[in-house]
Amino acid sequence: MIASVSPARKPVHRFEQVPSERYPTKAELLNALPAELTRLDPGKAWASLALSLGLSLLAYGLGTLIPLQWAALPLWILYGLVTGTVAMGCWVLAHECGHNAFHPNRRLEACVGFVLHSLLLSPYYSWARSHAVHHAHCNHLEGGETHVPPRISSRSGQITEALKQKLGLRLFGWVSLFNHLLLGWPLYLFFGATGGEDYGRPISHFRIRTKGPQPKRQLFPESFRGLMLRSNLGLVAVLIALGCLAWQFSLLRVLCVYGLPYVVVNVWLVTYTWLQHTDLNIPHFSTEEWTWAKGALQTVDRPYGPLLNLLHHGIGSTHVCHHINSRIPHYNAWRGTALIRLRYPELVRYDPTPIHKALWRVATRCGAVRQNPLDGAFYY
Repeated sequence: MIASVSPARKPVHRFEQVPSERYPTKAELLNALPAELTRLDPGKAWASLALSLGLSLLAYGLGTLIPLQWAALPLWILYGLVTGTVAMGCWVLAHECGHNAFHPNRRLEACVGFVLHSLLLSPYYSWARSHAVHHAHCNHLEGGETHVPPRISSRSGQITEALKQKLGLRLFGWVSLFNHLLLGWPLYLFFGATGGEDYGRPISHFRIRTKGPQPKRQLFPESFRGLMLRSNLGLVAVLIALGCLAWQFSLLRVLCVYGLPYVVVNVWLVTYTWLQHTDLNIPHFSTEEWTWAKGALQTVDRPYGPLLNLLHHGIGSTHVCHHINSRIPHYNAWRGTALIRLRYPELVRYDPTPIHKALWRVATRCGAVRQNPLDGAFYY
């Protein structure tokens, strides 16, 4: 990795293009992290859950005390930001359950993940399945499952680039931020937005497509129907509970106490995943050039600071390690990150750009990708 800093310009972190022969094999990359890192510590797992769930319950409880008055609007905004930020920690731990990186008892682990994700209106089993596909085909233009950019030769790529030219970078950036941070999560769950070319669209996390043209790859095979039904029933149960609370206390109270943090959780989720897999210098590969090791090493660690790393269990600062071995729990990922950086210093990506600046760069500059003839990869 090379940091390019010019005294006449603001620092921009860049990476050199890496020839294919310099990438390790999948076995070499996995062996760079000792097996002991995957050892689960139930004590640390429960402590992490107590931190995130305890703070979340406290914050939601305080929200029930805020008056439903216009004068309290600043307090409601603060409440939504703080509570959603804290509750994101529960989402991260449910994500670890989906990777079997939370507890050695698989049934208990699945129960924790299912409850946490359902409470945050995330389909636990369906998302765990699609997320596993994402890990198996990271930065694969055809087989990748999320945050897959359109090629400039495609219709969606041409529309995106034409919109960027028409609106200009600033307005395009604001539109991109709105679409990703506020609409991105539901569009992904209901329609498969930003999915790879082989899966087709629309593709839903809530039903298995049986009619119409079949895609090259089935994200949710027929055998998955039972687990998808469980995910859906979990969401229905939470929605019924929210409806009962709205009947008892008022719809506005539920929208404020539950809805505001829910939006903030989604914003954090998309911010993390977007910045983990998107930037100007990150290559995406077609089938001819892609390998698992190449894809896993195109994720980015970023500086979220000690408070967010504590609340969100380091999900944004140890993501390269997570993609190399997703069975490593968050409390061991810090050591894994240090080891992998030491072993492959020129391949492990870390971008020190402040998060808000990196987010604006990605929103304004990253539209469609085109192929670089030098390495065969596709770049924004």
